[in-house]
Amino acid sequence: MTRTWQFAAMILIATAGALAIRLPRLDLRPMHTDEAVHAVKCDTLWTTGRYTYDGRDYHGPTLYYFTLPALWLSGAKDFAGTTETVFRIVPVAFGVGLVLLLLWMGHGLGWSAAAWAALLTALSPAMVFYSRYYIQEIPLAFFTFGVILAGWRYARTGRVAWALAAGVCLGLMHATKETCVIAWGAMAAALIGTIVWGHRARWVGPAGFKLSVIAAGVAIGMVVSVLCFSAFFTNLSGPADSVRALVPYVTRAGGDSIHIHPWHYYLATLLYTHYSPGPVWTEAVIPLLALVGAAAVVTRRGIAGADTGLVRFLVLYTVLMAGIYSAIPYKTPWCMVQFLQPMILLAGVGAAALVRAAGSVPARAVVCALLAVGASHLGRQAQAADLRYYADNRNPYVYAQPVNDVKRLADWIERLATVHPDGRRMLVKAISPHPWPLPWYLRRMERVGYWEEPPEDPHAPVVIVTSDLQPTLDPHIYEGYHTSHYGMRPGVVMLVYVDRALWDEFARRFTTLSSDNRATR
Repeated sequence: MTRTWQFAAMILIATAGALAIRLPRLDLRPMHTDEAVHAVKCDTLWTTGRYTYDGRDYHGPTLYYFTLPALWLSGAKDFAGTTETVFRIVPVAFGVGLVLLLLWMGHGLGWSAAAWAALLTALSPAMVFYSRYYIQEIPLAFFTFGVILAGWRYARTGRVAWALAAGVCLGLMHATKETCVIAWGAMAAALIGTIVWGHRARWVGPAGFKLSVIAAGVAIGMVVSVLCFSAFFTNLSGPADSVRALVPYVTRAGGDSIHIHPWHYYLATLLYTHYSPGPVWTEAVIPLLALVGAAAVVTRRGIAGADTGLVRFLVLYTVLMAGIYSAIPYKTPWCMVQFLQPMILLAGVGAAALVRAAGSVPARAVVCALLAVGASHLGRQAQAADLRYYADNRNPYVYAQPVNDVKRLADWIERLATVHPDGRRMLVKAISPHPWPLPWYLRRMERVGYWEEPPEDPHAPVVIVTSDLQPTLDPHIYEGYHTSHYGMRPGVVMLVYVDRALWDEFARRFTTLSSDNRATR
């Protein structure tokens, strides 16, 4: 087996490992507010066949369209029959795809670097954690990587198919999330910088660029974007709305948001986080290896087998993306995926450079062992983040995460419905300005109403209200209801009022059932 095939096999093994570490217990973590919103939006597309773009908070439609096959294969007949796994398997597939794409990047990064990058992508805690989130971030990273990969392949080979593939990925980026414009700007600047750097001959293949082919790629990207935003011409205002939506996103990025964090927020998250009592979290091995990779590219030492133009492009692109995202006041931890992914590619270059610099076989074995220890550390932290600290604020990747109580709340209401005459048609009134993810957890209930403030008549068999609105309720509600408390998110408590007659009937049946169970033992 040649060395190329050996490294390709390593990438395939890393791909299998990426799948293995992302799949377990996808239903364990409570649905995040954003996930619940997207699941409900996807249900509208699934059940009605229509999609209407709303650029205020909901992003583009690709996540929903790529979820449809998972819904069809799940066997679910309606939204009530879906599960967290059905939705989260979609970002899992894209997260694994980020590893698999490195098979086509071997001649660009160098096969050794590509194999190390595959391993780091597979095990990075942030990449793993957000590959299990039903949000747009991982699909956006996948399509962005697709643009870079296909664009580089076109530049080297001159094949039209690669230019068209890059165009398709450009369109899918736009139809995924509005922040694609950041990546586009960074790509353009990095490409210009690479050419100015003086290695155009290594960047562009013998066939060179053809303006007509590039125009065709851009055109097909526009077609893809228009098809998605117009919901295949059923919502003709969608494409224009997608352009107008850039204005509120610019306003939000400028600081008009509650998600404002200092410039070093992402860097601190990657390098060192510790909330006592709790574990120390760090992915420092990745940015440190990326620095080594950048140094190797600048000095042109240890990058044998790599395309000089491509790796220099990656240095510039990574620095620009990290700088832009750090400079933007608006920050949520999953956004760092957009610069972490190219950073991991550079880290692969750095790992390969360290192995080459070691010289002798024993020295290389020691370096490989140390790198393996670093990768193992990443894998252990990824498992801890996903399977132990999945809803714990001591986990730096957890952000505004609903707590496990929300599952107990939903289970409690469904159990009450079993003793109510209307069953799942039992009326439930939820009073909260921010009720998510309740619409996901109450999806099996057929009559649920939502109010931002207490309605004129708040009474119902079950009333759910946030603790801050509880004093504004009809004071007589306390006399005829049984009250219980459930956490929703950190600092947010939901009060559940159950009609006293319903509570008494539930208690009677539960007591009778318990007595019967004891009698049969």
